[in-house]
Amino acid sequence: MKILRLSMSGLPNFKEELSVDFVAQQRVDDDDMEQLYNVFSNIYTSQALSVIGINASGKTTILKAISFAINLLGNQPLNNIYSKEILDDLGDGQNVVFTACFYHDDIIYELNTVIKKTIHSVDGSERLVIVDETLWSKQSCRVKTKKGIFEFKESDLSIRRNQDEQFLPDDVSIIISFNKKNDTKVSLYDMSQLTDYNILNVLGRYPKEMLTFLDPSIDYLRCKRDGKEFDIRLKFFDKEEIQVNQPRVLNRYLSSGTIKGLNVFMEAVFAFVEGGYLVVDELENHFNKEIVSTLIRLFMDKNVNRSGAVLIYSTHYSELLDHFDRNDSIYIVKNRGGIFATKLSDLLKRNDMKKSEVYDSDFLDGTVPSYESYIALKKVLMTMK
Repeated sequence: MKILRLSMSGLPNFKEELSVDFVAQQRVDDDDMEQLYNVFSNIYTSQALSVIGINASGKTTILKAISFAINLLGNQPLNNIYSKEILDDLGDGQNVVFTACFYHDDIIYELNTVIKKTIHSVDGSERLVIVDETLWSKQSCRVKTKKGIFEFKESDLSIRRNQDEQFLPDDVSIIISFNKKNDTKVSLYDMSQLTDYNILNVLGRYPKEMLTFLDPSIDYLRCKRDGKEFDIRLKFFDKEEIQVNQPRVLNRYLSSGTIKGLNVFMEAVFAFVEGGYLVVDELENHFNKEIVSTLIRLFMDKNVNRSGAVLIYSTHYSELLDHFDRNDSIYIVKNRGGIFATKLSDLLKRNDMKKSEVYDSDFLDGTVPSYESYIALKKVLMTMK
């Protein structure tokens, strides 16, 4: 399964529908093909999506919305999804509509899922339920243009909730039947939960080359787990082996950048193998510039990323945008009367301009704190004693 687009309407705190395209919308030249994944015919998907904006613009919320939608496609019950908190402010009688367009085995599908919140009349507990859901399909050979990918007016109805699938729990999507029937799945590696909690969470035997890249002084790091017991052995060159029994103790010996690097790069390995989706909030946290750049380049390298895995990350670091030759893989996030995200290619038609300079210049309006807010802050600080 390859996701082509995720759209979500009715999300609390959003100004308009959130639409995230994985399909390369701009023209694909020969030079671009090294950074894109060929799904079928002349349709390509991006292998890295960047979400950038100033503080409090809504970047994290957008990543959580994307994570929620991918978890839904991965058979997760709505009420078990970590990022369901994006629907906490959903009011009584309000619906959220998730639309996922994806490709599998020469067929393009569109899943429409309508969700609402219910409140228990006795104890006041809240839970999410699916009130309506349909899955439409069409042969990919019928698609002649990129715009045509997302047109389903004359497509076939494959599954309808409460008609074809009558016995599903009310918080489980009909996609579970599709995935089982077609022996397919979508793999998500969501690291947004670790943004403010930097501890080693991927245990195993780490490749020597990965350790050397992150910290050349490490000889080896081996981690085993048996139930609740941990056996972690760390050795630096010309030093005695260190043995600890809890991952958090490693924070005494390894830098925060090394710990995050081991987590992110190991999750990336899993994503490469399965063609999955890796979500990282504030990618630059704990990392130096070169490590971040390397991760992005690896996702854009066909020799490494052979199955079309996708890195989806948020950042404050505008220079990371310069790794993209194209503008249709970058989303500019603003919060003005609600959160909204705009594709850079809709704001900037030229690909040859240095993206970090365009962003930092505030040419796009709202990508840096306003001059007025700076002057107001300066005046307040001048009066403080």
